[in-house]
Amino acid sequence: MFFKHLTKSSHCVSVREIRKNRKDRRSFTTMKRILVLMLLALGLSCVRAHRVNKHKPWIESSYHGVITENSDVVLLDPPLVALDKDAPVPYAGEICGFHVHGLSAPFEAVVLNRTSGEGRLRARGPIDCERQREFTFIIQARDCGTGPEGHGEKRSHKAVVHVEVGDVNEFSPVFGQLEYHGSVTEGKVYDSILQVQASDQDCSPQYSQICNYQITSQDTAFAIDRNGNIRNTASLNFDKKSHYKIHVTAFDCGQKRAAQDAVVHIHVQPICKPGWQGWSKLIDYEPGTGSKLLFPKMHLETCVGWVSWIRTTVELETSGAGRGCDRQSHSERALQKLCGASSGSTDLLPAPSGVFNWTATLVADGGRDSDLSYRFDGRQAAKIPDWVVPQNLTDQFTITTWMKHGPSPGQRAEKETLLCNSDKTEMNRHHYSLYVHNCRLVFLLRTDYTQTDSFRPAEFHWKLEQICDKEWHYYVISVDFPVVTLYVDGVTYDPYLVTDDWPIHSSQIDLQLTVGACWQGGEVSKAKFTQYFRGSLSGLTIRSGKIASQKIISCLQTCKEGLDITSPESLRQRIKFHLNPAQSLVVMEGEDLEQMNAALRKVSYINSRQFPTKGARHLRISTAVQCFGEDVCISVPDIEAVVMVMQPSEPRIIITGAEHLTVPASNLALGLSLFRDLHIISTVTNTDHRSGALKEIAHNLDYCDIMVLGEELRAGLESLELHHSALLGKHLEYANSSTGMSIYGVDSISHYTEVIRQVRYQSRQAVDSVRTFRLTCSELNGRYTSDQYMLQVNILHGEEAFEHVNHAMAPPKYMQIIHPTVTESNSYSLVVPAVATAVIVVCIAALLVVLLSVYYLNQPENQEHIHTHTLPEKQAECDRSFLSITVNPLESFQELQSAEEVTEEEDEEDDCDISTSESDSDEEETAMSSIHHQTRMQWGTSTSHC
Repeated sequence: MFFKHLTKSSHCVSVREIRKNRKDRRSFTTMKRILVLMLLALGLSCVRAHRVNKHKPWIESSYHGVITENSDVVLLDPPLVALDKDAPVPYAGEICGFHVHGLSAPFEAVVLNRTSGEGRLRARGPIDCERQREFTFIIQARDCGTGPEGHGEKRSHKAVVHVEVGDVNEFSPVFGQLEYHGSVTEGKVYDSILQVQASDQDCSPQYSQICNYQITSQDTAFAIDRNGNIRNTASLNFDKKSHYKIHVTAFDCGQKRAAQDAVVHIHVQPICKPGWQGWSKLIDYEPGTGSKLLFPKMHLETCVGWVSWIRTTVELETSGAGRGCDRQSHSERALQKLCGASSGSTDLLPAPSGVFNWTATLVADGGRDSDLSYRFDGRQAAKIPDWVVPQNLTDQFTITTWMKHGPSPGQRAEKETLLCNSDKTEMNRHHYSLYVHNCRLVFLLRTDYTQTDSFRPAEFHWKLEQICDKEWHYYVISVDFPVVTLYVDGVTYDPYLVTDDWPIHSSQIDLQLTVGACWQGGEVSKAKFTQYFRGSLSGLTIRSGKIASQKIISCLQTCKEGLDITSPESLRQRIKFHLNPAQSLVVMEGEDLEQMNAALRKVSYINSRQFPTKGARHLRISTAVQCFGEDVCISVPDIEAVVMVMQPSEPRIIITGAEHLTVPASNLALGLSLFRDLHIISTVTNTDHRSGALKEIAHNLDYCDIMVLGEELRAGLESLELHHSALLGKHLEYANSSTGMSIYGVDSISHYTEVIRQVRYQSRQAVDSVRTFRLTCSELNGRYTSDQYMLQVNILHGEEAFEHVNHAMAPPKYMQIIHPTVTESNSYSLVVPAVATAVIVVCIAALLVVLLSVYYLNQPENQEHIHTHTLPEKQAECDRSFLSITVNPLESFQELQSAEEVTEEEDEEDDCDISTSESDSDEEETAMSSIHHQTRMQWGTSTSHC
């Protein structure tokens, strides 16, 4: 079956091949015939065409074209068209192309229509006007010849083509230099100071030319024209501005702006005019650096030849610092003591503290960086406590104060009271007062009938500019009745008016001393303040007696900052100079200009305060010059500068010591040293700020307050005591009250530490279990204060104290504790009465000793002199013989009686001298306190048998 199928398939393939071959032979024959016919037709056409293409194409003789740069289209005038007279003969009358002659011509021509002969000229690539602005070349047209092959073509004549390249504003103007410099002389107006120039790389005049310049800086005194010439529109001043910087831009005629502006510097040259040169308007002063030269490079330009005489005045204005300048920041009372005045002054405006607390409600003026002062706005006043008011004022006393006061509002101003001593109740009499009325300072002093019964001087009036000039001034009113003298800043002024008045009738009415207003306690429905003061006060004190001398007054108001002249001896005799006592004014005169310049370079500023007030100090320099033969030849303008005092490094006062003490209540009757291990140090950051380390510095404190926290001390039962001998050789005083103790005065930290360690707390009847004390110290009149050191005293009562002593202390070695023994005996009935009798006798003797001790301790005479507890310690030593008695019940009554007689005799012989030396070492006090605790324990043991 398979072979049968294969045979049939082979037969079919052979038939198909035969048929295909026959078909191919017929097609080949047909193709030969067509080819022969085509060759015959072509030959005939060639012969005929040779006979028809008789004429050459025709074009214009010249063309003018325009092409825009960066494009390829050329606009020709006239249009590119070629004509052939052989038209409409095919090929011969058709235009087949244009030929451009010149290899450098970047153009080509193309035929748009062969029949009409229309063509187009175009660029072969981008055309850049900046490289070549125009092109000239030859062009020809050719026809298509006699046939498709182009055989027998003919060309036209050669035509000249001129193509101009149209510019595009593609470049921005560029300045020839980015910075220009010019100079002018002050006071002149110029037509042209300098000229700036810019260029543009575009090829056409429209876009390559700069049509405008413009100043872009705002609010300038300059203008620029179209050619780039800069001029000033107003005269310039070198002192106001010596350099101007302006920005200029440019625009081409296509209004394209320069990509980058040009910077023009105009320097103003000063005309020669007299004045000081080479000085700085701001001088920084670092506290603690001593004196600093103010004008180390300063010189005077006179603009003339030789001068015959020069006078220069340097004035330091310090009204912005403290009370007119940096002065001692201590309290007025302490400052009087430092300046040599006798003691006894009362500070009525102290820094607020625990004891001196009546200024706590007043408004501080000037802040913590300045001197302590108080501002009164017509609503503040303070009552002075009775225990502060001086009671021993006679016909001689002194009032001192710093005051800053301005004009009062209104035409008829009211009285403004600084200090007033008036009736507290019932009546409204002013015994003495100091007040301001219509810019006049008035001091009122009314005597009483006990002194005289006739008219006496009562009111003293002074009219001075200083009273209302809103500046700080130092006032001292020295009373030597009937003469009253006023010192203002150390200058003496007598009153211009003194009025008399009758004396005041004496009465039993209490008086009230006030500051900032006057107390009206009578003749009104409700007592109140009146005649309020408006201004600032500082350092208000009152003292018995007169100020000793003018030298002390000058010391009290001397500034701690001022001007100085470094090495004045080097100026020799060529320069005369004068420095006023306040060191705020220096006047120098001389004939040599260079010597005057050298002298002014030696003027320096100095501030000797350790912590000066920061802020500005203003300087003014005025100069007068004379030339030969003339009174005044030139005028030198005044100059002003500022000395800026930098912020000083603030000190830190640190108090350390025990924070807890535990003591039996019985020991407090003899007194407890509260601050035995006290230490006070003051540290400040190093001024060079490089190491940042703290270092201890030696300076003074103003006061230390020991405050009782919680319930006040009970009068007659509790007190803080300090013996007056602790203050010997020191500039310290103290005040004591139920709220605490204040130790004050300008003295060293070591002296304060020594005194505070001797303060004792005494309680004759301890009720509280805990007493807490707070200690704070201050320097510079409260400007810097210490941390609060707290001490808690735990008081043990009764059995707590006995148990505390037993556990805390061993019995003394020299005392033998005898324990009673019980033995059985037939004579028991005889022994017990004898023992009981002996115990009763001993109890009675001990009770007498205790009563005598209590009586002695409560004597008023002794209480007046006991400021430390040396006296109780001596008495305790005297009483230890009684407290050390031990009783053996087994001893016979006769032995006990003889022992008691011997003991009493020894006590009488060994009676202690209470006026002996008071100073025992801390170790001895500790040992004696230990012995006292143990004897208390044994006394309690022996009395338990009673």
